[in-house]
Amino acid sequence: MVEPKKTVAEQRNYGVLDVQSAKQVALVWLEQADLSNAIDFGLPEIDDRYHVWRVPLIGKGNRARLGEVVIDARTSLILENKSTDAATLEARLLGREPKSGGISRKPRKSKGHIEISDLRNTIAAGDSEEILQELPASSVGLIFTSPPYYNARPEYADYITYEEYLLKLRKIIYQAHRVLAEGRFFVINIAPVLIRRASRDEASHRIAVPFDVHRIFIEEGYDFMEDIIWEKPEGAGWATGRGRRFAADRNPLAYKAVPVTEYVLVYRKHTDKLIDWNIRAHPDQSLVEQSKITEEYEATNIWRISPSYDKRHPATFPLELAERVVKYYSFKQDVVLDPFAGIGTVGKAAIRLDRRFVLIEQDPTFVSIIRDEAKAWLGPDARNVFTINCPPISVDDTLL
Repeated sequence: MVEPKKTVAEQRNYGVLDVQSAKQVALVWLEQADLSNAIDFGLPEIDDRYHVWRVPLIGKGNRARLGEVVIDARTSLILENKSTDAATLEARLLGREPKSGGISRKPRKSKGHIEISDLRNTIAAGDSEEILQELPASSVGLIFTSPPYYNARPEYADYITYEEYLLKLRKIIYQAHRVLAEGRFFVINIAPVLIRRASRDEASHRIAVPFDVHRIFIEEGYDFMEDIIWEKPEGAGWATGRGRRFAADRNPLAYKAVPVTEYVLVYRKHTDKLIDWNIRAHPDQSLVEQSKITEEYEATNIWRISPSYDKRHPATFPLELAERVVKYYSFKQDVVLDPFAGIGTVGKAAIRLDRRFVLIEQDPTFVSIIRDEAKAWLGPDARNVFTINCPPISVDDTLL
């Protein structure tokens, strides 16, 4: 006898396994909001990419769509920040224009002024998702990072599924939102990845990682600002193998572009304040003045920068790229955070441009490299670097 095929929810061992269970969880939420007599459910759908159930909410009278309840499929908890709030549902039931955008969010206490962070240069060994929880809220002025590729190379085969990879990025982006100061920027260098074919009978394929990550940023409280294209010199992408077959036989349909670009996506932590507020409300206007870009700058969203290579790390990005981002999106003396620090390129750029750094890296080998590099960046001041889960930096007396 053939066993019935398991559902997606059963395969992933979710706590909420079926449509009826999702409706029951949503019903409890509606009853608590005192709306169960006026609102009915549409057909719940499971979104296993983000491990949630989405339960449509429909008016019992006119059957109009009013919103949705979003449930964590693993824990069965209501995701309040992604579900339509009760006030909006009531307004729609009464035919009024809701005062909010329809998504419930915790009230934001906007400060009328800006405080300079007291974080000092920091090197942290461990998982960014955990380390970020130890950092003070609103203590970072800029986040710039390039996350590990999803299984693009053998050394990056850390995730069982692409969904697991995205979930990990979401958790870090979520935690970063708390430590990032109001209205400040999270810049991420990211690109599609090529999954090589296992045999000649299979096709390789590319995963459009930047577009999935964009959705995560928007859902986690960031506003999209810029899509900068990092263009590498012609020939830089031939190592991927794409385009070689077409170059040889020129058959239609077989064309594959050789990738020579990556994205540098710029997001701003959501606020009702304009960027001018971040400039005018800065408590030290002399630092604002000193941070102005007085030399030549890149006026377009095409940045032509040669890639970097370092035998100590399989995928470094160029110091020039880090310096541009730090210069364009932070003030002097700001704290610049990289949650996937690698060998510390962002830290080096921060020090060269009179900023402070917080570097988080979980690979012990790379942490050791960062600690050694910090001596070159800071000289005797390296002894003042704060370290988390790794030994303090000892400075040789010859540097004093």
